[in-house]
Amino acid sequence: MEEPSIQLAYALDTFYFLMSGALVMWMAAGFAMLEAGLVRAKNTAEILTKNVALFAISCIMYMLIGYGIMYPAGGNGVIPEISWSFMFMDASADNAVDAVLASDGDIYYAGLSDFFFQVVFVATAMSIVSGAVAERMKLWAFLLFAVVMTGFIYPVQGYWKWGGGFLDGLNFQDFAGSGVVHLAGASAALAGVILLGARKGKYGKDGSINAIPGANLPLATLGTFILWLGWFGFNGGSQLVVSNISDANAVAGIFVNTNMSASGGLVFALITARLLFGKADLTMALNGALAGLVAITAEPLTPTPLAATLIGGVGGVIVVFAIVTLDKLRIDDPVGAISVHGVVGMWGLMAVPITNADAGFGAQAIGLVTILAWVFITSFIVWLLIKLIMGIRVSEEEEYEGVDVGECGLEAYPEFMGARGST
Repeated sequence: MEEPSIQLAYALDTFYFLMSGALVMWMAAGFAMLEAGLVRAKNTAEILTKNVALFAISCIMYMLIGYGIMYPAGGNGVIPEISWSFMFMDASADNAVDAVLASDGDIYYAGLSDFFFQVVFVATAMSIVSGAVAERMKLWAFLLFAVVMTGFIYPVQGYWKWGGGFLDGLNFQDFAGSGVVHLAGASAALAGVILLGARKGKYGKDGSINAIPGANLPLATLGTFILWLGWFGFNGGSQLVVSNISDANAVAGIFVNTNMSASGGLVFALITARLLFGKADLTMALNGALAGLVAITAEPLTPTPLAATLIGGVGGVIVVFAIVTLDKLRIDDPVGAISVHGVVGMWGLMAVPITNADAGFGAQAIGLVTILAWVFITSFIVWLLIKLIMGIRVSEEEEYEGVDVGECGLEAYPEFMGARGST
């Protein structure tokens, strides 16, 4: 029997880990609400179906194979030696706790809590893809890609950093996943968007860019607040431990820096949009807050609150210009996911050495390029195979009518859809 103090620390850290994971799971609701608010009414039910289904698929695939790839029994730093034992673990047995141990032998938390925390990160990465390909991708093509993304593509690059692979050996720093989660999700999204093409009417033959407003900005705003809340678990939980003074102080600092970076991102994005467009653009403000959150995720511990605000602020400026630039390149991303999670994810990674003396710009650049290249190339191949086998885009008629009817056989707002295809 362990000492009471060790048992208490074990219970506290396990509980903290699980509650942090629950907060990150709630981010799935944030993504669902954000995306449902930023697509047109006729596509709402389908985007909600994607979000709830991808979460379930992520959990199953990560249990079956992803966790064993990302945290393997061994490996050479590039290719993991896959462990298959996790899915057969008996959580009720005393010897099956599979506790995670510190180097000095102290018990941190239950191993099953580690799986729960990691699996909700996988779902977050996949959620990023959902919004970027919205309004014109086949539902089952998307879900098939989710199987491969969460079971293989994501875990491999996760192993390279968080599973003790070669990126970790190079001292690549990514505290909570600006690269491993957010850049990875955006890279997969970019590959899909390139093969998918833009929504009908988004870009004119004369080079014009036509705005396609979302149906429910209150819902998008609610989604952003939910994501903001969930991010405290995303970054705070990544400290892993809270049962001693040092780690408790670290968690407090992470919470403050996460909040300040989001605030800086929102305000700077709002100001940038006002200077560029002459209006206070709500969607840019919302994406600015998310950009601030993505930017600080790579290193939320070492900055001062002022530095965190500025790191987020730079992310807020970047995201506005990134969204405008992608539109000029005719890359149609209805929710701005590639800009928020990809472009700003890169900034977050490269900003780490500014406040963390143990990090280097060279290692950060190697990690950035590695994640981007791996996820983009593998995702492009998978998307292409799906396109050749079953197609990835709905018909022009289905797109006009709305994918709710074509893919789901129902509408999210049936009493308001008097003239289908007009919204």
